[in-house]
Amino acid sequence: MKIGFVSLGCSKNLVDTEKTIGIFKENRYEIVNKPEEAEVIVINTCGFIESAKEEAINTILEMAEYKKKKCKFLIVMGCLVERYKEELKKALPEVDLFIKYSEYNTLWEQIEKLLGDSNNINKYGNFDKIEERVISTGNNFAYLKIADGCSNRCTYCAIPYIRGPQISRNMEDIIKEAQKLVDDGYKELILIAQDTTKYGIDIYGKPRLAELLNEICKIKDLHWVRFLYAYPETITDELIEVVKNNDKICKYFDIPIQHISDKVLKMMNRQSDGKSIRALIKKLRAEIPEVVIRTTVMVGFPGETKEDFEELYEFIKEAKFDRLGCFSYSKEEGTPASRIKEQIHPMTKKSRYNKIMSLQKEISKQNLEKRIGNKIEIFIEDTAFDGKTYVGRTYMDVPEIDGLVYLNSDENLQNGEFVTGKIIDVSNYDLICTKI
Repeated sequence: MKIGFVSLGCSKNLVDTEKTIGIFKENRYEIVNKPEEAEVIVINTCGFIESAKEEAINTILEMAEYKKKKCKFLIVMGCLVERYKEELKKALPEVDLFIKYSEYNTLWEQIEKLLGDSNNINKYGNFDKIEERVISTGNNFAYLKIADGCSNRCTYCAIPYIRGPQISRNMEDIIKEAQKLVDDGYKELILIAQDTTKYGIDIYGKPRLAELLNEICKIKDLHWVRFLYAYPETITDELIEVVKNNDKICKYFDIPIQHISDKVLKMMNRQSDGKSIRALIKKLRAEIPEVVIRTTVMVGFPGETKEDFEELYEFIKEAKFDRLGCFSYSKEEGTPASRIKEQIHPMTKKSRYNKIMSLQKEISKQNLEKRIGNKIEIFIEDTAFDGKTYVGRTYMDVPEIDGLVYLNSDENLQNGEFVTGKIIDVSNYDLICTKI
């Protein structure tokens, strides 16, 4: 039987999809990339914000059309199902099976019952322990999930209600998986969790990300390792030292600050304030001069005044982040922020979003222009449409989030190769280099 997959949402969701693909593959199902060829279609949904819900529903309806052709079974799993399983069952009778996130330990049992093949019901009792996984991000990098869920309880966020409190993975299991990925040829590992810097607190009583990074860096043939979603209040001096002193760790911090106004941060139930955020950025740049800092901010949070927004705008102008993502607040049912009366008008949110992104475009180009003439290591991942220019990334670039490098070279280069280039020009977010 041929199986097709659609994975929506974050990289943590993608890892769950890769595990599910791995189980199907191990049980000798054929994995196909075209939905028109699939007899079973599995959709892993996101339910984080309103736009993600809309995308999930539209995707389900789109895939349901294939049931008029070759597709026999449509399976929907993930975060949207966790929140709205009963409503979805009533609204989408085209779907044959809905699987909630909290039901993943019985995921394969449910699938086998649907497909009429129940030989391995007890084989996959603990989804977190499943080692079968088909990497879907190509041959160069892989995500490595070190924890799931979140215990932060930010007032705007539905993740704790969907995925529960943070549950860290055992360090030995993570290192074992990292070793296997490197043995399989992956040269870059990207550590992910909802809050990577709180890794280990729930099982070890203290954060152990720094120690985990040190252990992973001992793996031979691993070239780069990086971690995403480092909350500012748990970036310790120990972690900074580990990043600073280990050549394999990309000098890159992804720190979602969300805001700089103390009033807004408090209403968000964030654990940092404006002063500590400013101090952290200053410290990182002093300790690691080549550091690249990415952040995420939110505009239009309920009660955000014009003065609060101006404070955020001026701070971004002052901090000059290398990378920045901006989101407009999304009112999510069941969250404390959804009950705040002072909701911001959608047009105001859009205006504030546009101002932030326009500012960041200028800052990004200015920051990159300062690097013209510098030498930099480039990870080759593709060739451009002209067949002559190579496309890659530097330590400053997270796949599919940050910029790219366009490299001119007279030599034939291979995907997965690391080369040295010289920066000769820039665009708003990308580098133009020549091989040296």
